[in-house]
Amino acid sequence: MSVIRSSLLVGLGAGLSRVLGFVRDVLFAQALGAGPVADAFLAAFRLPNLVRRVVGEGGLNPALVPVIGSLAPKAAATLSGDVIVVFALALLGVTGLVQLTAGLLAFALAPGLAGEPDTLALVALYTRLAFPSVICITLASIGAALLNLHGRFRAASLAPLAVNGGLILAIVALELRPALPLVEKAGWLAAASSLAGFAQLVIVGAAMLGGDVRLVRFRRPVWSPVLKGLLLAGFPALVASGAVQLFVLVGTQVASFWPSGVSWLYYADRVVQLPLGLMAALASSVLLPELALHHRTGAREALVAAQNRAIGLGLLLSLPASLALLVLSRPIASVLFQRGAFEAEDAAGTALVLMGLSLGLPVATLAKVFSQTLFARGALRGAVVAALGGIAATALLSFGLGFVWGVFGIALGISLGSVVHAGILMWLLRQAGLWAPDRALSRKAARIASASALMAGGIAAALRLSPMPSTVALAGLCIGGVAVFAGAAWLLGAVTRQDLAPLTKKP
Repeated sequence: MSVIRSSLLVGLGAGLSRVLGFVRDVLFAQALGAGPVADAFLAAFRLPNLVRRVVGEGGLNPALVPVIGSLAPKAAATLSGDVIVVFALALLGVTGLVQLTAGLLAFALAPGLAGEPDTLALVALYTRLAFPSVICITLASIGAALLNLHGRFRAASLAPLAVNGGLILAIVALELRPALPLVEKAGWLAAASSLAGFAQLVIVGAAMLGGDVRLVRFRRPVWSPVLKGLLLAGFPALVASGAVQLFVLVGTQVASFWPSGVSWLYYADRVVQLPLGLMAALASSVLLPELALHHRTGAREALVAAQNRAIGLGLLLSLPASLALLVLSRPIASVLFQRGAFEAEDAAGTALVLMGLSLGLPVATLAKVFSQTLFARGALRGAVVAALGGIAATALLSFGLGFVWGVFGIALGISLGSVVHAGILMWLLRQAGLWAPDRALSRKAARIASASALMAGGIAAALRLSPMPSTVALAGLCIGGVAVFAGAAWLLGAVTRQDLAPLTKKP
């Protein structure tokens, strides 16, 4: 399968998952609103959802792909089986620990709720119900990485749809009982998330058992040096891959000190994750194997060229998305979420957070590309250092700016944390001689920025005619914005036929 076809399949799966995620979160807002129960549920849902995002976007791939991809088929299948068994046992232990210490974990997730013991108790309850999904989602991610390694992208790309699809069905079923208290409704949704994770695992497991090549051989795990090294690399890989999600988790802790801050941040982040999640899925599933191949063969120039192509693609996705979200923040928040228990005040707060997060979208997207190069070289330590630097910056800046500008300041602190993260990654690549942007990339970036600015100007002008557009009008603005950007990008030379030529080659 060519890289372009692989990219389209992975992109389709990621796009459909994000669309279902939008529908799910719109229904969350309608059913739960943005009050204390919503804050408790979304604070508890943040941790398993963070794991789902990180591993679902290939967070374990940096540890798995280079090692397993270098082994002979039989040895790779045996090691894969050992990894799955060990991870399953470890996750069972962690889940048991979470059940016992959910109260402390609830305080860690939302320290601002310490003065509201009833709400904090709900966080603990919903955490106990939702956390078992982490077992299934993580094991499904390992299986997806093995499928991707063998060029079998279909099941790995489409299986995550089961999670959002299952939650949507659960919300629809619960809405048929309007008299059900919010506390109970949120509890059922937390339990449904664990069942949906199990469905994802079943789909991936069925795909692994099919096919001509046996991907996994189960046995009593042998604690070999290779297995030990791979497992030790697993946690750093998750931290490094999930850097942006960890920044948002830190922001959530800060936002818990503001009424409805946890809910507003959650809903705004879900909008921003659409373009960012698409780029992350493409990077981990398609770009990382290509970079790892170039690193193994010593093709440094090819590695840098692939990195620059990915940067160009990242800018092509993130720059127009960033400006569009900035301009359309209030209409998007109102049209998507303002209904049922979600009021106009909540839409205004979500819009402010969305503005702050959208500013960091291009930098976060570039960091996804930079980190893949370090992963391909096995340089997980540097990637973890960069992630920790971003976490520290996010904590300091979001807390400080939050007291100045409220929830917008918290979101801006998250974006600035992404800037610090990307800056450290760029410095590490420069030290390794792998950061070499050429003139072609610089010109492309300038042209993409110009096309994005033209698009944003057109959308802003249209908004003057209708500051609060309807659902249909907002859809028209989005489609029109895409058309303006596409036309401007083509005319300015930001996208050419030559850009697609390398992607159609066989890997």
